[in-house]
Amino acid sequence: MKPSDELPATEPEWRISSRCSGGNCVQFAEVNGGIAVRDSKNPGAGTLFYSPQEWRAFLTAAKAGAYDVTR
Repeated sequence: MKPSDELPATEPEWRISSRCSGGNCVQFAEVNGGIAVRDSKNPGAGTLFYSPQEWRAFLTAAKAGAYDVTR
């Protein structure tokens, strides 16, 4: 993960999950060969940058239920 100063001068094409509901979502964009992630409700609050390997590991874990919240 790198600080947000890694973002390019032009605005990235931000995307959001089709499963997002209630506004509690994150946006992601391909940036400089990696993935930038930010809060959809507060995009100015900061951006996290992940390498392709880190992003794949996160997606694999998420699909396996590693971050599921039980209520």
